[in-house]
Amino acid sequence: MRKILFILFLFSFTQAESQVFYRRSEYGFALGGANYFGDLNQNYSFKNVRYSGGLFLKYNFTDYIALKLAGNYAFVGYDDKYSSNVYQKTRNLNFKSNIYESVIQAEFNFFQYDVMDFDHRFTPYVTIGMGMFWYNPYTIYDKKRYDLRPLGTEGQNYDEYKSRRYSTTAVAFPIGLGFKFWMSKGMTFGMEVANRSTTTDYLDDVSTTYVGKDKFVDTEPTPYPIPAAVLQDRSGEVTQTPIGIKGRQRGVSTTHDKYLLFQVTLSFRFPTYKCPGQR
Repeated sequence: MRKILFILFLFSFTQAESQVFYRRSEYGFALGGANYFGDLNQNYSFKNVRYSGGLFLKYNFTDYIALKLAGNYAFVGYDDKYSSNVYQKTRNLNFKSNIYESVIQAEFNFFQYDVMDFDHRFTPYVTIGMGMFWYNPYTIYDKKRYDLRPLGTEGQNYDEYKSRRYSTTAVAFPIGLGFKFWMSKGMTFGMEVANRSTTTDYLDDVSTTYVGKDKFVDTEPTPYPIPAAVLQDRSGEVTQTPIGIKGRQRGVSTTHDKYLLFQVTLSFRFPTYKCPGQR
């Protein structure tokens, strides 16, 4: 009798094990790099790659389609000194910015992806989405940090140039490629590269033309120039003849800035004894 009970116990345990499924919801984090493209980096150089990281929640509708909600942080920046263009080197502008973004992205797998099936444990995918991000370009001058937007470096503080005023929030449109495979059931490792086209040309605080140094006059008697007068045209630091005269090109206003995130991801789907297809 004891042997029969023992056999029944093993059989019931095996049956329970065979009924383990994994939830459609998935939780993960991402770490990697970030790179900016825009008026200072027009040739898509990777000479100043910085870092990024984030958290995400994903829902797998099928073995081919998923939707991801992510919050990311990225640090970007660039400097005209990296350029091979003589004019840009003379322009001598630079910036840095923290980026905080919230995006929603759809993923479309090339192959069937099933965390319970060894034969379907790997797939490349494409991703596309949209989101919002916050940024605030700044620079370092004389060992001090200066936020560039309040200084109105392209005349934004004057009504005649009010069309150049910009917000520190903008929309981003991620599009990219990735791949993923499960390391063990429920645990997925992946890599993703996604470029963000944006709705702003002021991620770097550079877009249109110089307005002239006379627009930046200090009202307080001081032997030092105000920061805006110096930072709107930094060519004087590398040449005896500054280039920042009114109307001369400072940036390229016909294209918007972009940033790229390339990240390694690790995510988890927790087990359940209820088939995901059941209610």
